[in-house]
Amino acid sequence: MKSLLVILSNVRYFAVSWVFSSMNILIGTWILYLPHIKMKFGLNDSQVGLALFFTACGLIVSIPFVPYLNKKIGTGRSTKIGVIILALLFNFPLLAPNYTLLCVGLFLTGIFSGFTATSMNALVSIIEKSDKQNFMSAAHGFFSLGGFIGAGIGSFLITRFSNPSYHMLLMSSFVILTTYLLSDNYKDIIEPRQEKSAKNTNIFKNIKPVLGLSVIAFIIMFNEGAVEHWSNLFLFDIVQVSESKAGLGFVIFSLAMTLGRFLGDGVSKKIGAIRTISYGCIVALVAYSLILVANFYLSVLGFGVLGLGISVIIPEIFRLAGKTKHLNTSVAISVVSGIGFIGFLIGPVLLGFISNLSTLVMSYIFLLISICMAFSLVVFLLSRKDKTH
Repeated sequence: MKSLLVILSNVRYFAVSWVFSSMNILIGTWILYLPHIKMKFGLNDSQVGLALFFTACGLIVSIPFVPYLNKKIGTGRSTKIGVIILALLFNFPLLAPNYTLLCVGLFLTGIFSGFTATSMNALVSIIEKSDKQNFMSAAHGFFSLGGFIGAGIGSFLITRFSNPSYHMLLMSSFVILTTYLLSDNYKDIIEPRQEKSAKNTNIFKNIKPVLGLSVIAFIIMFNEGAVEHWSNLFLFDIVQVSESKAGLGFVIFSLAMTLGRFLGDGVSKKIGAIRTISYGCIVALVAYSLILVANFYLSVLGFGVLGLGISVIIPEIFRLAGKTKHLNTSVAISVVSGIGFIGFLIGPVLLGFISNLSTLVMSYIFLLISICMAFSLVVFLLSRKDKTH
């Protein structure tokens, strides 16, 4: 909780953390309308997954250019520009008159999702290093808080808008307004000169030192993205609840993620990063067992337990990445966050294909298996680092 108090008592840290919230407010609002999009165009799960795949494609296209653009115009300014353009672009998918333009809109959204996600994580890294103040976990708590705001408030607002695009326009306008009000606190932040001179600026040349961390980040954010986009469809299609109740799983998931991340820095300090990640994976396995019971109360509880379990993993991975030897801190975090966010966007895509080939239940079994893989990687690839944390 100490890092949360630091953020709330310093507008510089709060402004940067609010970027994390802003991004997930947009995502949280958008995912509420996936059932609407599915019915509007008469799509099956595979076609929903294919549309979401264009978001992942946009992200992959953007990632190689982010370090260059951050260096050219400044990390703070990149973050501001990214979140404003992203807020505008999130309106396009709901306005799309046909499936083709839906895919185009999601592709553009993916480009600026990757740009914004990588820039904001690099920005936190720069501030942490310059101010000698850790708040990465709490900043990610604000990301989860944004999902709770977007999906939680959205679940009440969804019945009050005759047109989904009005709801999305309201939330994107809110994000743009708050960004303009707060961005003066970070827009001029750039990487220090000594970090600019680092030889390895190409993201693909810097993957090897953080390969294990990147794979774990990919798996965990794969799960996070899949749950964000498919939790409501799981409750709607498998548990068979009403559309107004279908978003409750993601709301509880986001709330638990928020609480877990606000507490994460303290937990990590007591038991270490590796044990925190390991225990988080174990809790996630229990959570999927509850979700797969397909009972409304147990499944919703399961989504909450899942949020608590994986909440601390990504911040701890970033913490470990920042301590990687012979690799610039901000570059290491940019690589891990970039690869992780690819997983965040590919997760919903692959789940759609698996669901179409089999069932949505099988998709969630696949997620459970992926957590087992992440746990194995922690035990066998990263346990040696436990002595240093």
